[in-house]
Amino acid sequence: MSLKIYFLRHGETTYSQTGGFCGDLDPELTDAGSQMAAQFAATYSKLPWDAVYVSPMKRTIATAKPLCDTAGIEMQIRDGLREIKYGKWEGETVESVREKYPEEYVNWLAEPAWNAPNGGETSVEIASRSSLVIAEIQEKYKNGNVLVVSHKATIRIILCSLLGIDLGRYRDRIAALAASVSIVKFDLRGPLLEVLGDRSYMDESLRNLPGT
Repeated sequence: MSLKIYFLRHGETTYSQTGGFCGDLDPELTDAGSQMAAQFAATYSKLPWDAVYVSPMKRTIATAKPLCDTAGIEMQIRDGLREIKYGKWEGETVESVREKYPEEYVNWLAEPAWNAPNGGETSVEIASRSSLVIAEIQEKYKNGNVLVVSHKATIRIILCSLLGIDLGRYRDRIAALAASVSIVKFDLRGPLLEVLGDRSYMDESLRNLPGT
């Protein structure tokens, strides 16, 4: 056997609908987001889970809860799995950020690995804190299945880091729609991406929601 980490992005929120900047903000799941979490649990609770690691935000905890309740496993909260901190951009639209912080926004688009939103985090900083959680999982669980419930940017950056992809290109190389699942297997040759951004478990009506 090998260790497999399942990376699950949280279900839909109002911000994933609109595309506004939401990192430290802590919105609840929408009704559709709650349905996504329930459908994930209905499908994936059949697997034998060794652990569930979760970002401390309401939207990730609510996404993990149905599976944890069904499987009878306690979630482990880790701050390293939080979403990117957007600083002064929190709650703003792309249009308003482009207008208020034009130079910083262009720099962030061009090279987010080293350029942060005003008062926020770079991709390198996110990779650094999240890698501590992945290292903890690899140390504790040599085999089996571990679920990580996190956020759009954070999951994309973790996957880039594991796969040797430039951290500055995480938005260009990795997709992570709401409640999508990506699976990485760890063996003697290192991490292998087996599944990227799968949402086949959910109803087509949820898959086709705009903005998710």
